[in-house]
Amino acid sequence: MRVLLLGGTAEGRALAKALHPQVDIVSSLAGRVPDPALPVGPVRVGGFGGVAGLRRYLHDERIDAVVDATHPFAATMTAHAAQACAELRVPHLVLARPAWDPGSATVVASDGAAAKEVAEQVYSRVFLTTGRSGVAAFADSDAWFLIRAVTPPDDTAMPRHHQLLLSRGPYRYNDELRILNEHRIDVLVTKNSGGEMTRAKVDAAAALKVPVVMVARPPLPEGARTVGTVEAAVHWVTELR
Repeated sequence: MRVLLLGGTAEGRALAKALHPQVDIVSSLAGRVPDPALPVGPVRVGGFGGVAGLRRYLHDERIDAVVDATHPFAATMTAHAAQACAELRVPHLVLARPAWDPGSATVVASDGAAAKEVAEQVYSRVFLTTGRSGVAAFADSDAWFLIRAVTPPDDTAMPRHHQLLLSRGPYRYNDELRILNEHRIDVLVTKNSGGEMTRAKVDAAAALKVPVVMVARPPLPEGARTVGTVEAAVHWVTELR
């Protein structure tokens, strides 16, 4: 059996490690992050060319099953995988790490809605951690932003007043406390990514009573089979064999 693992996450790497070499598995990375952490086993980098390109890849490479362990906000890739697998009748699983409990956070549906909330509440010092693709929604804001991302956003999409902090997780609680205090942050804007690698900022904000604006996850494709742990994904693949 040959399995395509759509990865780029800690869960994807853990799943590849758990299955290799017992399962013929190839991991696929989007290629948007320079020098990514690579999983064990064969790796391909780059897009497929939409649903048609993915469908062709699955056919040509004789893929028997697909596990989607992409980021919870990689909605386009997840939708394409669900459609291509349905059309070819290839077994398909989504490994979706559990979302965070938003608690007292203000939950919004999009980056644009988060920017509107920042403007309406007149927040002035924003810790923005939605990733490079989420920055453009805040370009017209008068607030000051500490923007944390793995790779730099497009300069034309940046808010007028900002500081760019390039880094990647995991992040530690004490470091997040220091950032919030040193930069006098009055609101944290984040996506509900879930997992432990980036949760510390939410816990630090709660400890300091810093308000949180949290972008909700996009819905999964209708009828998608999902699991929340690497162990459950390993069991699913093993049962297919």
